Amino acid sequence: MTAKILLDTDIGSDLDDSVCLAYLLSQPKCELLGITTVSGDVNKRAMLASAMCKAAGKEIPIYPGASDPLLVPHKETPVSQQTALANWEHESSFPQGEAIEFLRKTIRENPGEVTLVGIGPMTNIALLFSVDPEIPSLLKELVLMCGLFTNRIAGVGPLEWNALWDPHATAIVYHAPVKIHRSIGLDVTCQVTMNKKEVVEHFKADNSKILKLVMDFSSVWFSYSTTAFYGDDKLTFHDPLAIVSIFDDEVCTFERGKVDIELASPKMLGATYWEKDSSGHHEVALEVNRDKFFEHYFSVVNK
Repeated sequence: MTAKILLDTDIGSDLDDSVCLAYLLSQPKCELLGITTVSGDVNKRAMLASAMCKAAGKEIPIYPGASDPLLVPHKETPVSQQTALANWEHESSFPQGEAIEFLRKTIRENPGEVTLVGIGPMTNIALLFSVDPEIPSLLKELVLMCGLFTNRIAGVGPLEWNALWDPHATAIVYHAPVKIHRSIGLDVTCQVTMNKKEVVEHFKADNSKILKLVMDFSSVWFSYSTTAFYGDDKLTFHDPLAIVSIFDDEVCTFERGKVDIELASPKMLGATYWEKDSSGHHEVALEVNRDKFFEHYFSVVNK
């Protein structure tokens, strides 16, 4: 049985969005209904998504979404991987101002069947839930790479980018009455990493046009990340872990609880607070089987 997926992404900043999309485009059990982009230069992000879809030989609807947060000042995030676009065929023109309506219409046409996946800031999803409050109840599930829910890893946190970029949107999304509301946070995703050498070894680019494109993106990203932004040469599989958990329930262990979003403290805006509660509305990933994840991921993309 295939999974009907809508993907909301800030592809083009961190490399893991591209690595995530490569998996979805390679996964035979995925019916990718569409892609929306969020934060900053959403049109450039749409171009990157288009290049990946064309490399995979697939026509997927792509809609640029919200470029700014709902209330807080804009935090600029460079779309560094756009420099690789010159090497790849891609669309340059996309429907403008239609992303939220596209999501709304697609979910209403497939009630109870769509998994909405958020791997960027929450603005598009919050706008969707606000303009049509019935949408959360029409989803099969909501899966987010968002937040940080424990303090188990030294040097990680206390804030996570997708949650803090638009904290008011994050609060709207976490208050939504979705049947299955799942989050994979930074404290879990930071356990699945590869250094630059391992990435080159594992992505069998000789066998796949889409993986050649990912490696092209990666050369830009590794150059940028080691000098200007991240300060290291490793790839953390944040977003791919969220996606793989949909298709393999042995990769992550989830527990129920309640998630609250900090909106009062200026220094902690967007902080995610989780309290274990068996009757809670939110399912949060607490453990990951690292070996199982990598085995599953590469069995799909390296076919």
